[in-house]
Amino acid sequence: MPTASTRTYVIGDLQGCHAETVTLVEAILARERQLEQAPPAILFCGDLINRGPDSLSTLRYVQALSQGSGGRIDAVLGNHDLHLLAVANGIRPESGSDTLDTILAAPDRDALLHWLRHRPMALFTAGHLLVHGGVLPQWDAPQTMALAGEVEGALRSEQWTGFLAEMYGNLPDRWDDDLRGAARLRCIVNALTRMRFCTADGVMDFKMKESATVDPATGLMPWFDVPGRRTAEVTVVFGHWSALGLQLRDNYIALDSGCVWGGQLSAVCLEDRSLLQVECPEFRRAKGKG
Repeated sequence: MPTASTRTYVIGDLQGCHAETVTLVEAILARERQLEQAPPAILFCGDLINRGPDSLSTLRYVQALSQGSGGRIDAVLGNHDLHLLAVANGIRPESGSDTLDTILAAPDRDALLHWLRHRPMALFTAGHLLVHGGVLPQWDAPQTMALAGEVEGALRSEQWTGFLAEMYGNLPDRWDDDLRGAARLRCIVNALTRMRFCTADGVMDFKMKESATVDPATGLMPWFDVPGRRTAEVTVVFGHWSALGLQLRDNYIALDSGCVWGGQLSAVCLEDRSLLQVECPEFRRAKGKG
């Protein structure tokens, strides 16, 4: 009989696709029971909500899983999750593509938002660094975790709404260890939750959203392809980039396989790179995805 051990699964962007989330989580649990393993750790790589058909049920489901797991189940924050916190506090208006109304009107809204803003910006487990968006090439894994902790501290402080009010903007678009205050935190948030392309020296681009490739003449490249990036010795796991799709490489795993756009919701077991997927209806047309 195999010895029971805890294995870790990471799931890509949910974006309010509740039924598909439940189906995939139940498939993971059933698989681990069949293999006579201990209950698995399950980590979500951000964007739990928005764009899909049932953001409220999705958020409630992941919150309940997390709170009942003894720390085995958690989620990092994505740009849509931060957007919800900003909208709920009157800092940003809802956009035409948002599906946040049911959360904003829910009787347990405050508890859900409290849980959400206490989620991590990054996680590190078994040689894997989990973020929503990307990691600047100048950062190694320990620095990434430390910088993520700075943002987490701001979100969990009594002045957290003030942080949200100063979080938006595309500048500074490059890292400098001397950055301080709101500019420093904004740069960290943009890298961890929004970045797809950057230059070889780490200047971030936020215009390219619907492509997995870019004209080399621009000087841009996917952040994970930057020569000499300092996280090359660990495996970075991320979502956010549905145009890129599912990618399983030696030192990165891209997990946004376009659930809300009619693709799949994907989970990867970190121990053996095995893949579980659920097919998804096209809840949103591809225009404006991100």
